[in-house]
Amino acid sequence: MTVRVQPDLSRPRRRGPGRAQVVVWQLVGLAVIVGLWWLVTDGLKLYPGYVFPSPRAVWTEISYGLWGTGPQDGKLLSAIGGSLRRVLTGYVAGLVLGGVIGLLMGAWLPLRATLGAYLTGVQSIPSIAFVPFAILFLGLNEKAVLFVVILEAFIPVALAVSGALLNVPPALQVAGRTLGARGVGLTLRVLLPASVPNILTGLRTSWSYAWRALVGAELLIAGVQSLGSQLEVGRNTANVALVLATIIIIGLIGGLFDAVLRAVEGRVRRDYGLEVTQ
Repeated sequence: MTVRVQPDLSRPRRRGPGRAQVVVWQLVGLAVIVGLWWLVTDGLKLYPGYVFPSPRAVWTEISYGLWGTGPQDGKLLSAIGGSLRRVLTGYVAGLVLGGVIGLLMGAWLPLRATLGAYLTGVQSIPSIAFVPFAILFLGLNEKAVLFVVILEAFIPVALAVSGALLNVPPALQVAGRTLGARGVGLTLRVLLPASVPNILTGLRTSWSYAWRALVGAELLIAGVQSLGSQLEVGRNTANVALVLATIIIIGLIGGLFDAVLRAVEGRVRRDYGLEVTQ
């Protein structure tokens, strides 16, 4: 005889850490990292400044690059503006292109079986591998950068949209058909709205791919105001502090946009009843 043990529903669920507590943990972790960095450089002086600069040297590069008033200052600020303009242009174009292709793949099996497989294979290729082709095909200019960004942005969206449409519960499809939805109407009015939470996950993945592709392409295409060109300037002038300052800014911008998209995704998932607010 099998005895089934019923869960004790009277016991309160264990609450996870609050948002404020998580922020405190993150700030403490940041302080520890900066403290260890200072100890290795200014404290113990294990490395010379031109090999591994101190936090103060990197902060100096950031402050000069963002709000300095000298003739060579403000370069990082203009680089940020140029890179954001390119990545947002390519990202939006990738979302539109990927959304259309994803809808077509989700609705038509032959296209999904062919193009879907090809896109999965192309996604496994590092974005930097497409830069030489983009340069030879479009020239050593901004168009080559946008080509690589759009390519890396639209593939995750197309695959996410196609996969999300296929993973809609059959009960919703039956309910939609019962209410008279057919063909394109069923896709746009039933399947697509039900797929929104999973599609948003693809949008976050698309952003990370596009951002990394942008910086990689900018590294190899000189003559444009960009964060990639700042990395190249730092390398050519042996300015490690500038290189680290640019890397930190790249990480902050990428993390900020990902946090915004993650917040939107969490809100949508709660509205859909996929997550419970503690």
